[in-house]
Amino acid sequence: MLLLDEPLGALDLKLRQEMQVELKRIQRQIGITFIYVTHDQEEALTMSDRLAVFRDGSIEQIGKPVDVYEQPATEFVAGFVGTSNVIATPDGRAVLRPEKIELTAGSNPVERDGATGRVADVAYLGMVTRYTLELDDGQTLTAVRQNRSLRDERVRFAPGDRVTASWDLADAFPLHTTSTSETQSGQ
Repeated sequence: MLLLDEPLGALDLKLRQEMQVELKRIQRQIGITFIYVTHDQEEALTMSDRLAVFRDGSIEQIGKPVDVYEQPATEFVAGFVGTSNVIATPDGRAVLRPEKIELTAGSNPVERDGATGRVADVAYLGMVTRYTLELDDGQTLTAVRQNRSLRDERVRFAPGDRVTASWDLADAFPLHTTSTSETQSGQ
């Protein structure tokens, strides 16, 4: 077993990504378990076959990276691993990831689950643009859109623009109020 405690923390992004690939190659080649400690959530998702999220010295959730991200056991895990929106559903509260939200211009009738509001902030991040929305009901929602083409006016919005945010309720994962040591699908 090899313990790696924030081994890439001092590296720039490009070198960090190259070293992630190299460390994964070495781990496969020598075939031993790596315990990899990091505070970088993207790095944890990238490097892990299984990951554990700790809170106050206790495990909040253990599972495959895809399960921890897509099916967080608690609101803490949802907020700690990536960006999340907590929304009300008919069955309680659920996490809705920003990439699951579709934005359209104007205040359109919501055919799926969704809401209308105004764009409060726009952050261009290279591969994606992050939109912070102030909904008509007073809530804040974060949505991200992949930047496929600068010419695609349908997905570019500015602060103050009226938008409709919509999503499939199936993409909203129900949240639990207590922590769990294993996800059902991650055992």
